[in-house]
Amino acid sequence: MRASRRDVLAGGLAAAGTCALPASAVTEPLPLRRGIALWPWFSLTTEFPAPRTDYAWPPFQADRPIPTHDDLRRLAGLGFDFTRLPLDPGPFMAFTGARRSELFGMLSNAIDAVLATGMRVLVNVQANAATHHYTPDAFYGSDRAPLYPTYRALIAELARLCARKGSGRVALEPVNEPPQACGAGAWTRVQAGLLTAAREAAPDLTLVATGACGSLVSGLTSLDPATLARFAPLLYTFHFYEPYLLSHQGATWLTEEPFYRWLNAVPWPGNPARLPETLAAVRARMAADPKISQAEKARDLAVIEAKLREYGAAEPGPAYLAKELAPVSAWADLYGIPARHVLMGEFGALRTDARYTASRAADRTAYLGDVRRAAEQAGFGWSFWNLFDGLGLMDDTHAIDPALVAALGLGRRP
Repeated sequence: MRASRRDVLAGGLAAAGTCALPASAVTEPLPLRRGIALWPWFSLTTEFPAPRTDYAWPPFQADRPIPTHDDLRRLAGLGFDFTRLPLDPGPFMAFTGARRSELFGMLSNAIDAVLATGMRVLVNVQANAATHHYTPDAFYGSDRAPLYPTYRALIAELARLCARKGSGRVALEPVNEPPQACGAGAWTRVQAGLLTAAREAAPDLTLVATGACGSLVSGLTSLDPATLARFAPLLYTFHFYEPYLLSHQGATWLTEEPFYRWLNAVPWPGNPARLPETLAAVRARMAADPKISQAEKARDLAVIEAKLREYGAAEPGPAYLAKELAPVSAWADLYGIPARHVLMGEFGALRTDARYTASRAADRTAYLGDVRRAAEQAGFGWSFWNLFDGLGLMDDTHAIDPALVAALGLGRRP
């Protein structure tokens, strides 16, 4: 269906060139080509349980991994030209007075530390769905959400901070992965309100727009950029983790699809001949966990076997990735948006287990290299997720994975 959508979009462009944005609307945004996320520097918060709505001080977990100045210099030396800086807005909303000023000072210092390396900064506001009060729905579930007015005010304040750092060096992404359905009018209204607040506060700052349904490809291609042209300079972003069976194998947080927790050794490129090896690895992981009932394991195994058959039959590889990204190119063509104005704002893949064998590591790096090349061939900038955690470029000792560096097409620091 996605390929046919590309044909429909391309056909629409040929039949109706008036869909393209006027030349005056194509204002050049900040060039962001090769980036990496710095989560959880301003995330992993320590909010108090309900009914309280406040945070401990400092509001961020003390043991969370954060980049050192040397880490940032190494990232610049590898060839990253920007960092994406995720920010949990909850503490910035909960604290007032001197504490709030101190938070903004911390953020300002972090931006300065990145800029000192020569890299640019994309400040990305990521509401925390795991909290009980300062949630995405409460902030921007609709333009009538209880915290939407104060969220808009925060976006305006962040825009002013970014502008003070230099519109040629810093950009602002007001929302991460909006929860509304693809094409939802509620998201259209919310995003317009947030971009209005940011643009009034910072007339020249590059802003980042996205589609609904979690910033998926289908969310972006459901977006009508003609309604956003007045907010230029503007970048458009989407997130890409296809195929999820590969990128999210071993994910324990996907509780609505619990079979992901058992997945490991999913091959890349997809090869039906290797699927018995994958099933053996899945059964071994299940056998090692006595806490889950046999009935639950049998249920998950049946789902996994069906999913792996589909995966093997599709034989995913570079051509599969190009097909999955094609609707974004068609959408940009339809509206006359230069490919360089499109940012693949997240992509990545989990390490599958502590043993993480050489063959599994090779599959992961091959996949990441293929995704990166597919984005570059389409003309899109990209930002890798993440610097730390199970998807990270660095391990707990801050050592950089040289295989990932190569997969990202970057050079090694001497």
